[in-house]
Amino acid sequence: MFNNDNETMSPSDTDTIIGASVKVDGNFKSDGNVVVEGMVQGSLKTKSNLTVGGSAKIKAEVEVNNLFLSGEIKGNVKVTEKAELKSTARILGNLETKSLSVEEGAIINGKCTMIAEEPIADTKENKENKKSSHSK
Repeated sequence: MFNNDNETMSPSDTDTIIGASVKVDGNFKSDGNVVVEGMVQGSLKTKSNLTVGGSAKIKAEVEVNNLFLSGEIKGNVKVTEKAELKSTARILGNLETKSLSVEEGAIINGKCTMIAEEPIADTKENKENKKSSHSK
């Protein structure tokens, strides 16, 4: 449960563990690291990391800092920093993230949007390229 290939999360690093036999219905909010091995339905928000085990099923709107996904999420997912999808991961909804790592076999059935750190500025070169493409 706590091994994520190269990453090891000890129980002391985790504030909340939703075990395999646990089902949470409603709005779940945390400031710390969360591990889900069971089921969550509603919404799930944390200012830290969310680790979703291979047999876990989440049917919720999800907002987290970092996501380590091996299970399934049905709903839109917003990740402030990094989303890491293992080969067994499934997202059935839209994903918004700054950084994305996807293993072969993972499924995203929705729109994937990458968050830019800074808005892309209209430089002189970009403006000239736009003009030349419109004049053709």
